[in-house]
Amino acid sequence: MNRVLITGSEGFIGSHLTELLVRKGYDVKAFVLYNSFNSWGWLDHCVEDVKGQFEVFAGDIRDPHGVRQAMKGCDAVLHLAALIAIPYSYHSPDTYVDTNIKGTLNVLQAARDLEVQRVIHTSTSEVYGTARFVPITEEHPLQGQSPYSATKIGADQLALSFHASFQTPVCVIRPFNTYGPRQSTRAVIPTIISQLAGGLHQIKLGATHPTRDFNYVADIVSGFLAALRSESGAGEVINLGSNFEISIGETAEMIAELMGVDLEIFTDDQRLRPEMSEVERLWADNTKAQNLLNWVPQYGGREGFRRGLQETIDWFVQPKNLSAFKVGQYTL
Repeated sequence: MNRVLITGSEGFIGSHLTELLVRKGYDVKAFVLYNSFNSWGWLDHCVEDVKGQFEVFAGDIRDPHGVRQAMKGCDAVLHLAALIAIPYSYHSPDTYVDTNIKGTLNVLQAARDLEVQRVIHTSTSEVYGTARFVPITEEHPLQGQSPYSATKIGADQLALSFHASFQTPVCVIRPFNTYGPRQSTRAVIPTIISQLAGGLHQIKLGATHPTRDFNYVADIVSGFLAALRSESGAGEVINLGSNFEISIGETAEMIAELMGVDLEIFTDDQRLRPEMSEVERLWADNTKAQNLLNWVPQYGGREGFRRGLQETIDWFVQPKNLSAFKVGQYTL
């Protein structure tokens, strides 16, 4: 399966995945969202040894004809294209249905018709909602606590239904909270780092008591590669997580310590989720990924988390990188 299509390739995880697969010798077609600026997102800034080594297809995941055209001649598709910002889903849920559910349907229909050998569909730990038991296995109940998570549940179930109904070789990869270079400041770790790097010691956050299972982006993309190479993933849902939980508040303190600055946190009401929508606890069981994919996170546990944070900090504090973000402004 040498010829692969990556949807959402211009984004945070997608750009890292594109670089990894090019380096591993895959013939990569990068599906990016069409725009009049001819911007390829983070692929415009990819590392030198990868530039010019992949094909770009500009289209829209919501358009079935473009998706089908992009997928022609491909052996596998890694589907990452999605709207992911939870706050934005509160006031524009219709766009999430179109992109996350209908967009996924377009990928599945094209993959079925073109007899693609492998479909890797991207889920999210948000589909579990607040943990009812920990660590969270793939059998945990699904709870749509935001319009975003509800649409991802719908997309996941569509993907699994195509495997059950048509034997489409779909594997659902479910990453827990991913962080690292290039991530938008709509996510908490870049929010903290960018505010501190911008000279703000009194930083604005939402709720700091919830816990998360954070995963460095290099671990997550290696999990996608393992799923692409595995013969055991079809019809399966597989968590990618570090099996380590930490609160948002403690994460902020660790970042401040690594950056050598004092920190004072203020609660910004606009960053708080509605009470019933907040996911209070996420902690992954990654046993299935280890057994089926032979995948083990290299940045797991507290020390691995510190290493990943340091690498993320080192990237964000570079002036050319920090200048790409509106430091101190709330990103919806």
